[in-house]
Amino acid sequence: MFFPISGAHISPIYLAIVGFLIGILGGFFGVGGSFIAGPALRAVGLDWNFAVGTDLAHIVGKSVVAAKRHRALGNVDLKLGLIMALGTIGGAEVGAQLIQILKRAGNVNLVVSVVSIAAYISISTFMIWESRKTLSQNKALQRGKISGVSTKQDQSSFRHVTHSIQRLNFPPMINLPVSGVTISLWIILLVAFVGGLFSGFLGGGAGYIRMPSMVYVVGIPTHLAVGTDLFEIIISASYGTLSHAIKGNVDILIALVMNTGAAIGAQIGAISTQYFAGPKIRLAFVPLPLIGAAIVIYTLMTGHKV
Repeated sequence: MFFPISGAHISPIYLAIVGFLIGILGGFFGVGGSFIAGPALRAVGLDWNFAVGTDLAHIVGKSVVAAKRHRALGNVDLKLGLIMALGTIGGAEVGAQLIQILKRAGNVNLVVSVVSIAAYISISTFMIWESRKTLSQNKALQRGKISGVSTKQDQSSFRHVTHSIQRLNFPPMINLPVSGVTISLWIILLVAFVGGLFSGFLGGGAGYIRMPSMVYVVGIPTHLAVGTDLFEIIISASYGTLSHAIKGNVDILIALVMNTGAAIGAQIGAISTQYFAGPKIRLAFVPLPLIGAAIVIYTLMTGHKV
């Protein structure tokens, strides 16, 4: 099928399947799935600027469905999500401007590919170390081999660093009763800004940055981080879509086709989170950015569409 806005020939079935898979990932992990969607769109010939902008557009619809389901499950901290939206919007605009600079320079595809590979591999490497360590500690606790460690199922082995960050007194301090955390407003905004920067530059909601950051930096329980990130993505991705649309980087027809599958997948993913503990959700997340990195590397090495 020919999509005149981007000038690309892409199978609608391919787009619907990609959307469905990303919907499941989004509902389960609280991520936009851009580490899969961006490379998947790039692999069938879409330039990175269109892959980034179009991915943002499709994520808005999918996130509404998934966030609504998580809200019903009690997995959304509305106060935190609204605060983070402010920082994310600022970061998303900076990322979108960087895309424009690279597009004018004619090297947007190479630079975004290299940055995405580095980001995806780094995130997966850290999360596999942390989640495996946490699960090992939990097993040891159950066997009575170690003491002095919290028995909470969603506890992180990175918690010592997280607690140190929470104790940083940079007023104003924000109390988040739903998440059980009190932390500096500036830390929340910094986490959101970095996530927004990756969102505007690599596409998607950048949940692959923000969800782990909410767990490891802010100290939010994993299930709440998943639902809250999806709620926040609705706001930030909407702004990112508008910004990229103004710059001519959105193929809305491709986004609509992807959403046909994503709407179904998002509900399946959200319901599935009820059956997994936090560390297991984080460990299951690990292969996903690596898959995205592998697709980008393959596309760079072959120089052909797949």
